[in-house]
Amino acid sequence: MSELVRFQTDSGSVVVEVAEGEPGFELVDRDSVIADARRKLEGAFAEVRDGAEAALRVFRDSSLNPDEVEVEFGVKLNAEAGAIIAKTSVEGHFQIKLAWKSMQARDAGE
Repeated sequence: MSELVRFQTDSGSVVVEVAEGEPGFELVDRDSVIADARRKLEGAFAEVRDGAEAALRVFRDSSLNPDEVEVEFGVKLNAEAGAIIAKTSVEGHFQIKLAWKSMQARDAGE
């Protein structure tokens, strides 16, 4: 079963479905089916953004010197913690993809 949580945003609010029993709920009233999150959505995503920026810095500044760096991860919303990097069947979820273009592709401006 899942619960509904309302996250406030700079321009309104958004209701998100989360797993039942997640910490941090503040029920609007006893009859309500929607709980209010303790954080704004933008603030929750800011911490995840910081993690993505850190991963990009590591791979952009490395001796590998890739032409492209792609960081992929899932985000889970939690009423108390906000946005967190989602766990997969393994322990964590970060996929890093590095790409190098051939010299011909670089010269052609692709």
